[in-house]
Amino acid sequence: MPTRHRPKPTAGRPRGARSFDDQIARTFGAVLREARTASGLSQEDFAHIAQVERSYCSRIELGKSQPTLFMLMRLAAALGYEASYLVKLVEDALASR
Repeated sequence: MPTRHRPKPTAGRPRGARSFDDQIARTFGAVLREARTASGLSQEDFAHIAQVERSYCSRIELGKSQPTLFMLMRLAAALGYEASYLVKLVEDALASR
């Protein structure tokens, strides 16, 4: 029986995916920036601790990128938070709008 060649998965969302939510992305970015600055971390130091590119942190904080669950957990850990706490902060911020 011949084996089927499966393409390797690629990073990011599939072309045409519509899972990006501008309001959630901007709110998450604002909450992340506030938490980062309250912790006294520069964007560069925060990115280093989270093991991501500084430019990616910038895109998240500006609401231009929406992190995956894995990245959410990394970002929260870099702040010393549980991921659920960071999500709760975002939910509270969205509810207050």
